[in-house]
Amino acid sequence: MKRFAMTGAAGYIAPRHLRAIRDTDNTLVAALDPFDSVGILDSYFPEAEFFTQPELFEQHLDNLRRNGQGVDYLSVCSPNHLHEAHIRMALRLGADAICEKPLVLNPQEIDRLRDLEAETGRRVWTILQLRTHPALLVLKEKLEAEGSSSPKELTLTYVTSRGTWYLRSWKGREELSGGLATNIGVHFFDMLAWLFGRVCRVEVHLREDTAVAGYLELERARVRWFLSVDVNHVPLALREKGQRTYRSITLEGQEIEFSEGFTDLHTEVYRRTLRGEGFGLDDTYEAIATVARIRNLPITRDSANKHPLLKS
Repeated sequence: MKRFAMTGAAGYIAPRHLRAIRDTDNTLVAALDPFDSVGILDSYFPEAEFFTQPELFEQHLDNLRRNGQGVDYLSVCSPNHLHEAHIRMALRLGADAICEKPLVLNPQEIDRLRDLEAETGRRVWTILQLRTHPALLVLKEKLEAEGSSSPKELTLTYVTSRGTWYLRSWKGREELSGGLATNIGVHFFDMLAWLFGRVCRVEVHLREDTAVAGYLELERARVRWFLSVDVNHVPLALREKGQRTYRSITLEGQEIEFSEGFTDLHTEVYRRTLRGEGFGLDDTYEAIATVARIRNLPITRDSANKHPLLKS
């Protein structure tokens, strides 16, 4: 049984990590969050110590380490701008870090973490859950079997609607979350690089608080993409059925719909990580570099490569 600690225990994504720790037969010994609405801990690890101050949390973990009861992993579920600091805390304490996406906001932070891995001998892992999605694993096998050298034409649409709270939280502040493409879309950009190779060209056609869209050229694909947290971008027929999320890839005119099957992906990533087969710094570098470019590039006003939702 491995011993875990967690930062960001009151956050939106924390329950998936708590479930993954439990379902891989491990235990949580301590958790941190400045907000104390963490009753969720009672459903998973009621004996875990809880802290609202990072200094006391780190001191507690250091005391455990000195007494031979240190943690093996620190699960980082805190706001994005804190990820690097909390990963550094994990490695200083002699633990590996398992960090929610986005791992960091800028590729320079990955370079710094590589140095720290070398210094401490510990590892940094991240949650690239789409690489474990059954439908996308089938697609990857199909693409590899085809071995075509000509680039594929793709349209990626991802709508995951959020209430008004989203823009009023840290997620709506670019300096804390990295913006919509980083906070919501980073694992999709990772998926594209995983399937189709290095990103060669980036255009940004729309960059607003609730939607961002553009165009990517990868080594083996050309992609028109659209990301949104506005429920009005869910197709009407699905919206009328009460569906608030829509994830779709159209590949060479063929629809690959993968809105289902997301529930247990964190647990699968944890299983891989615990086997030493998880996703590390090099795996996530391309996606982090891409979203940093999307955040900073000027808008391309006139382009023949716009997503269909922009054209309409």
